[in-house]
Amino acid sequence: MMKKAIATRLLCRSGLRGLLGRAIEWSGVLVLNYHRVGSCKESPFDRGLWSADAEAFTDQIRFCKSQLEVITPDDIPRVVANRSGRHALITFDDGYRDNYEIAFPILKAEGVSATFFIATGFVDTPRLPWWDEIAWMVRASRQDCLELPGWIPAPISFDEPDREEAVRVLLRAYKAIPAESTGRYLDVIAKASGSGRCRTDVGLGLWMTWDMLREMRSSGMTVAGHTVTHRVLARAPLARQREEILGCGTRLAEELREPMRYFSYPVGKPDSFNSVTQNCMREAGVQYAFSYYGGFRRFDNWNNYDVRRVAVETYLTTDWFRSIVTLPQFLA
Repeated sequence: MMKKAIATRLLCRSGLRGLLGRAIEWSGVLVLNYHRVGSCKESPFDRGLWSADAEAFTDQIRFCKSQLEVITPDDIPRVVANRSGRHALITFDDGYRDNYEIAFPILKAEGVSATFFIATGFVDTPRLPWWDEIAWMVRASRQDCLELPGWIPAPISFDEPDREEAVRVLLRAYKAIPAESTGRYLDVIAKASGSGRCRTDVGLGLWMTWDMLREMRSSGMTVAGHTVTHRVLARAPLARQREEILGCGTRLAEELREPMRYFSYPVGKPDSFNSVTQNCMREAGVQYAFSYYGGFRRFDNWNNYDVRRVAVETYLTTDWFRSIVTLPQFLA
């Protein structure tokens, strides 16, 4: 990360970014993905979910407008058919309330539409998601390490003061285990850390409501699917994948009075979804499904069920972000 930060700073400060951006042709759709907007300081939850503060987010949206045509998923058939131009999509995953309270007013002020992929179960029954609960259990623990024999081979030392690396180790393990084992895994962490499971009421107020989502949609935003409970789909059998995908589509249709046409895969890495998942997409009537492992989609390599997205993270400097937008073929 340090090397990329230095390289992109040199690109921007030397003027090379602008020169290369004009000299090297590219066309396609660059999809930028956010999770949370605001400040993660002092949060007991997963701090890796914050993408930018309000000031940085505003600057990023303005820069995208100045460089690319910002489109919605509804525009994809047109731009793919034309097979030319540089386009951007702004997306958000999960459905956190700061999307409505902070990001939405900025998007409206800038005249930009974004797509919000919602895990409907968290809207229907607000609660702490597994990634935030894992972070909470680590930070609430009074111990200095964690041992999970049978799950993780070596003891996990708590890196003070934020214990961020310990959280990352536990999250990576969760994403790799079968769906039927995830509840037991959380119980094991709760016992080993001494923190116990987090109270369900902690999740109240964490998520957007259906009224908020309807207001956003009426203002030009797109609301789309992200499963019911944010299950890592490739770790689940067919029946569970169908429940997560079709159940999400049912709730969106009930609340928003329109079918689920767009979807983003939870976690979104190449091993987080599979052919079974994509068959479920077809069954649900999904037109485009979005992954989350970087890069962008060229028109000569288009895939309706793997529209690649690049993560926007708080460590991205202004120069780094602008270099990604200008030269995605090298930096996205």
